[in-house]
Parts: sequence; structure tokens; C-alpha cells
Amino acid sequence: MYSASNARYKGVFPVVPTTFNDAGELDLESQKRCVDLMIDAGSTGLCILANFSEQFVLADAEREVLTKTILAHVNGRVPVIVTTTHFSTQVTIARSVQAQQLGASMVMVMPPYHGATIRVPEGQIYEYFARLSDAIDIPIMIQDAPVSGTPLSVPFLARMAQEIKQVSYFKIETAGAASKLRELIRVGGAAIEGPWDGEEAITLMPDLDAGATGAMTGGAYPDGIRKIVDAYAAGRREEAAAHYQQWLPLINYENRQGGILTAKALMKEGGVIACEAGRHPFPAMHPDTRAGLIDTAKRLDPMVLRWGR
Repeated sequence: MYSASNARYKGVFPVVPTTFNDAGELDLESQKRCVDLMIDAGSTGLCILANFSEQFVLADAEREVLTKTILAHVNGRVPVIVTTTHFSTQVTIARSVQAQQLGASMVMVMPPYHGATIRVPEGQIYEYFARLSDAIDIPIMIQDAPVSGTPLSVPFLARMAQEIKQVSYFKIETAGAASKLRELIRVGGAAIEGPWDGEEAITLMPDLDAGATGAMTGGAYPDGIRKIVDAYAAGRREEAAAHYQQWLPLINYENRQGGILTAKALMKEGGVIACEAGRHPFPAMHPDTRAGLIDTAKRLDPMVLRWGR
């Protein structure tokens, strides 16, 4: 039988944005300040090299530099999840083994996909995660997100959780996420250690009601998300709902308007990082969108706007 008390990791694990300078090179000093802000603002843990970290514009050598730099700088203050997705089983294993060796608490992996059309059948997906599990000793979080273009049914996810040792956490970001989380918990039972919310917390309250025990959100305002998650975990649903209503405009701005660059725009505004740009060819945020984002954030006074001043 499923029990939320069995989970090793719960709470708010925001995605760490990758910081670049004006020339598009890694800015490791800003990266460290970004991590410090996120921890000071209440992150239970962190996730690095995810899609909202712009992992798709990073070279393999840069991934290694970022993994080593961030894990060394965190130095055990909070657990860190490292995203290690690659189409190749061999590459995913190599990335995951290295992440574990450097101190990662968990790896997050999507099913293998490439581009808009290259997919593999369920049997290959199962073997992909089974081989990965055999190679590491830390939990695997399966990221179930539309970007992979790979439907993962509840019975299939539950079977992998029950049969593959390290597959135990699930970040559900598909349409109808709450319904899928609820059904996954019912079908998977005790094998579902961590049913998690994602997608910048846009469905956080329904997902918490469905049984989610973790949330992987945008990186700039974990102090706001913690108010929701902590109140809910303490059994104060009405308080959690009130906080959700308060922070939802900013959550919505990130999820539907600012997107991947939201966290860096807020961090630049608050003096945390030196440059908010994404890496070319990713387009800059429109100035009007940025102005609306900052206005929305200022009404909530998150730590990110004060930390670097």
C-alpha cells in the first residue's frame, strides 16, 4: 500500500537555471550566486540540467563542468537531482554514474526520444530504465512530459516502479496531471515512493490534492511555493489554497508567458546574476513581457528581488 511517509525526498525542488555571460559562455560565479539564492529562499532541494536549465544548448563538457561546480558548491546543504536524459542508454548511464559519483541524490530521466519523430516501443523503454537502474544506487525520477512525445500509461509506469529497483519517483506534467497522479498511486501502491508535481507548479493544488509529495518548479521563488507546500503538508489545506491563490499570477506568468527565461529575469532584476540572456538561438524575452513579470513579482515581494541588493 502507498504511504507518503516512506518517501526519502519531499518538498520543493526548483530547477536551477544555467547562467551565461553576454558572450554566451558559462558564468560560474553567477551560477553559484543563483544556487545560494535558491537555497536561502527555502528550496528543499535542487534540480540541475533540466529543460528549464536550457540543457538542450549545453555541450557535454559544459554539463560536466556545471555538475561538478554546482554539486561542490552546494556541498550537501540540500539534495540535488541531476537530469541525465539522452536517447542513448549508454550515454544516460554514463551521465548518471558520474552524477552519483559527484554526489547527486537522484537522477531525472525522460524516456528516450530524439527530435519530433524518433521514438522507441515500450519494451525498449523498459529495458532503458532497467539497465540504468542496474548501473546506479540512487533513485530514478521518470519525467513524464509532453516534450518527449512518448505516452507513458499508468499501468506501464506502475509496472516499472514495481519491477525496476531504482524507478521510484515520477514527475507528471501531462494534461490531467492530477488524475494521472491519483491513478498512479492507486495502481502502483508502495512502489510509488515519490509522486511529484511539475510544470512550474501551474497545477500544484490539484496535484497536492491527488497525493503529490514533491514539486519541481521554476527557480526564482521557492519561498512562495514553500508557503503552499508546507501548509498543505501540515494539514492546513485552506491556508495552502490561500497562498496558491496569492502566488498563482506569478506561477502563471512563468508557465504561460516568460517561460524558460523567467527565473533569470527575476534574478537579474534582484542583483543575483549578471546576465539574464538565454543562449542563442533561444530568443530574448519581450520587454513588455519582462515588465509584466517584474510588476507581478513585486506585488509578492519574493526574496529574489531583494537578495542581491
